[in-house]
Amino acid sequence: MNIAYWIVAGLLALFYFYAGAMKVIRSRDQLRPIMAWVDRMPLPVVRALGTVEMLGATGLILPPLTGIAPSLAPAAAIGFVLLQIGAVAVHLTSEDRRITLNLGLIATTAVTIWLATGL
Repeated sequence: MNIAYWIVAGLLALFYFYAGAMKVIRSRDQLRPIMAWVDRMPLPVVRALGTVEMLGATGLILPPLTGIAPSLAPAAAIGFVLLQIGAVAVHLTSEDRRITLNLGLIATTAVTIWLATGL
């Protein structure tokens, strides 16, 4: 189970860290083709969301890796589930109804929570 956690959590951390970095670094015009919802949110909110994603990705990896407060890993994963539930709501209230990625991330993160409880 430990190996499975590191594989799944590592992939999630890479995804969220990359997505968060894009939200922090790129302009609204650069984000628009891949994230249609950015026009509906103020840019500081998009930047804050990116920062939260980067911190959450770190929370999936560092606590179990260092052994310091390993309970933060499932907490970070729970935060990602809540984040994706909010993302689904944002997509469904707009013209962009593409939620397949969000549902996949919810399922993958739920597996990560289950695996993290066995660490």
